[in-house]
Amino acid sequence: MRKRNFGDSINKYFRLGRDLNQRDTIGVKHTVSGLLKLLYPNEEYDKEAVGRCLDYAVETRRRVKEQLKKIGGMEFYDVHFSYIDTETFEERFISVPEQGGGSLIPDGPLNPGVLHTVATGSGSHLGLYRVETQVTAGNGSLKMSGLGSNPNAKEAIKVGFDYFKANASHVSASVKAGDHDYHLHVVELHNTGPTTAMTLATFVALCSAVMGKPLQSQLVILGSMSLGGNIIPVENLAESLQVAYDAGAKRILLPMASVSDIPTIPGELFARFQTSFYSDPRNAAFKALGVE
Repeated sequence: MRKRNFGDSINKYFRLGRDLNQRDTIGVKHTVSGLLKLLYPNEEYDKEAVGRCLDYAVETRRRVKEQLKKIGGMEFYDVHFSYIDTETFEERFISVPEQGGGSLIPDGPLNPGVLHTVATGSGSHLGLYRVETQVTAGNGSLKMSGLGSNPNAKEAIKVGFDYFKANASHVSASVKAGDHDYHLHVVELHNTGPTTAMTLATFVALCSAVMGKPLQSQLVILGSMSLGGNIIPVENLAESLQVAYDAGAKRILLPMASVSDIPTIPGELFARFQTSFYSDPRNAAFKALGVE
């Protein structure tokens, strides 16, 4: 059956989405053709059968593209594969289960002190991180977890905590940082290893927790800072936005220092977010909390 091609069966019922380029389309058609030859060598297949094979073919091709994206960056950013039913015009997007999809950042408000950021981990790959903060009555001590034995990651959080103790009253006059104990836990949602770019995220998370006010829903905060509050621009801005979008983010908070990198972001990707900019750490806290 090598000379027979069942790949054109897709065209009878479906049309591939716009993110599949010519090479992706060829790969998907070959996979569908091979599956149909095995399952329906007599060519007696219907729309449902083609749809099942197409789901598998698109998923496996997207898996290839996801790996290329990790190696080659934004050249392969268009990974949101889909196909369209030519009868109902319904578009079906195919996810890759191990990527987690939009469920990583849930819809709706989170608890106070919980935020998401994208940064480069110890494995040199970008990943999504969730910061969870607990505040209890105490005398101003900090406990950290989720960082393993990485001293640089712990030091970055300690810097954010020291800045919080020195500046929390400037965010809210009612906040007395020394009247509480804090437990900050970091979750690596992509298993990319501890990151050292967590200083600003720590400050904002602590402000949210001690004020009892949640951050804006589906928000990702990018950027970091020094002990003196100097903002550090985002590394790999376009790739960071792609990671945030894949995880389900709808809002992005960016440092003004990264504005010059915006032309590197594909317009279609940038338009998918409600974007805000911050000029300093306190401004970042206000914007993240939705306070203008």
